[in-house]
Amino acid sequence: MSGSSQSAVVVVMGAAVLAPILADRLSRWVRVPSVVLELALGVLVGPVALGWAADTELVGTVADFGLAMLMFMAGYEIEFRRVRGTPLRLALVGWMISLALGLATGFVVDGGGAAWVVVGLALTTTALGTVLPILHDSGALATPFGSRVMAVGAIGEFGPIVAVALLLTSDQPFRTAVILVVFALITVAAGVLAVGRQRLPHIARMVETTMTTSAQLSIRITIFVLVAMVWVAGSFGLDVLLGAFAAGVIERLALEASEASPEHREQVRSKLEAIGYGFLVPFFFVVSGVRLDLGALAEDPWSLLLVPCFLGLFLLVRGGPVLVLYRHDLGKADRGALALLSATALPLVVVITTIGVQEHAMRTSSAAALVCAAVVSVLTLPLLALGLHRRTVERR
Repeated sequence: MSGSSQSAVVVVMGAAVLAPILADRLSRWVRVPSVVLELALGVLVGPVALGWAADTELVGTVADFGLAMLMFMAGYEIEFRRVRGTPLRLALVGWMISLALGLATGFVVDGGGAAWVVVGLALTTTALGTVLPILHDSGALATPFGSRVMAVGAIGEFGPIVAVALLLTSDQPFRTAVILVVFALITVAAGVLAVGRQRLPHIARMVETTMTTSAQLSIRITIFVLVAMVWVAGSFGLDVLLGAFAAGVIERLALEASEASPEHREQVRSKLEAIGYGFLVPFFFVVSGVRLDLGALAEDPWSLLLVPCFLGLFLLVRGGPVLVLYRHDLGKADRGALALLSATALPLVVVITTIGVQEHAMRTSSAAALVCAAVVSVLTLPLLALGLHRRTVERR
């Protein structure tokens, strides 16, 4: 490990530690999600500002693990027994409408240039991993409204990942579609095996008894599933995010179908969150800030005007279909709250714009404008949404 990589890792982790402390101090005046501060601190310590951290090979590798863990946790958070039926059907129809609107909007905004697919797909995302902790802390996640949010967020994370594989990272869409079908069959088979497997008494005992020892068998199995599914996706030429998301879904199904006690399930969840949210995920977001080229945004004044435009497009493309589709399913206030939460985007916007820049399909200034708009959405839209949802609760 080179000296520059060592110092960069120390600086990035220092920023990750500082982010929640700052969020707590700022909560006296305004609630700022820690992920926003992680991005901001990444920009501060990166080449654009202080120059303390660089995107070295080691830093990039750890950040990639962090992104995979973020997608794993997003898949793991989905409770299918709560979202199946009407919530999942409406969420899927809504996202398909958003996809059509997003691609059409991207084509108009970019004037038919190379970036229209990048812009269009970024506008269809929903930050499920960012929204769920906010809803959980407010007590809204366990309600029927929370089920709708979970369904919209799940499709808003999974749909764009599939679309990226088909439209952005492949020059042979038909071949990629066939591969996606094969991968889906493998995922379903793994899920069925996970749900229906007969647990060996010896392994079951070890899973329970090693939770407080250095063996940690349950966590090792979980990480193995994550690595294996990422490897399978990569072997098929698909984005590894798809494998990570699928691994989270499989692990959730397996845990729910197991005979493990509620205490054991909570221990597994707690340990996975410790690995993910305690280390890998914040590392990814800080490094994303390091990579964010705000200098290009400052040098192009026209790109600054794109920030409020993109924020408005998030609301139109993701929030608009929700307002129409859920008019018979939710009250007016909750419908508005769901529209705001569905338009909250960030993690996949960072991923999609990064791919767009790497593929030379998007200018760095435009990518920075999209990410900045996503940051503003995370800062503002969930707070407005919770305010609207509280109106519904107070009227009951």
